[in-house]
Amino acid sequence: MWTKIRMADSEGVRLQKVLSQAGIASRRVAEKMILDGRVEVDDQVVTELGTRVDPDVSVIRVDGARITVDDTLVHLAINKPKGMHSTMSDDRGRPCIGDLVEHRVRGNKKLFHVGRLDADTEGLMLLTNDGELAHRLMHPSYEVPKTYLATVLGTVPRGLGRKLRTGIELDDGPARVDDFAVVDTVPGKTLVRVTLHEGRKRIVRRMLAAVGFPVKELVRTDIGAVSLGDQRPGSIRVLSQKELGALYKAVGM
Repeated sequence: MWTKIRMADSEGVRLQKVLSQAGIASRRVAEKMILDGRVEVDDQVVTELGTRVDPDVSVIRVDGARITVDDTLVHLAINKPKGMHSTMSDDRGRPCIGDLVEHRVRGNKKLFHVGRLDADTEGLMLLTNDGELAHRLMHPSYEVPKTYLATVLGTVPRGLGRKLRTGIELDDGPARVDDFAVVDTVPGKTLVRVTLHEGRKRIVRRMLAAVGFPVKELVRTDIGAVSLGDQRPGSIRVLSQKELGALYKAVGM
């Protein structure tokens, strides 16, 4: 019989092997992590090297961040190009993110897209077949922050960030940002960084337009702990265990 953590010597997989196979660390380093009390299995700290677990059932955390050992789960970061729609298919034949993953991602028909972007916006989106994670990342109660770089027309005055952090009224209710900063200025244009956890349609564009600064270009650079970095438009990459663990932690999984 399986127990929550410890099981018969002939059953299960040694915990340090699971950590190593998940890409967390070499087996020797994983053993030290266990001895140092940095590893939890089903909410219990494990310090015995002989511990065996069922990797398909046990919830394993390292330094409080959950790791995944289920190789049927897919967690991807995609840089959606401008002009592409945030859907897996389009009945009007318009380019969509489903075109990017077709033939390249196993089981792509079951992928959920996290964080829709309008066709004119490029940047980071997440794709996963982990339905619960996708649901929580999109639910406003978990307040997962999203960061954007926006090029706006005009010169942004001092005090605009304070106004947006305090909140403004839109036609569908009040809205506010978590953070706002001017990144760069050139004649006639300003590059600003906006962070918020709202998910309403075209919220960044509408907020900036409402305060007199229409958006010329918009790129989403971050969703929680996942950053776009130098990922080129149209490319897809697998999330690291560190990124995935941070996402799980952010939504209480």
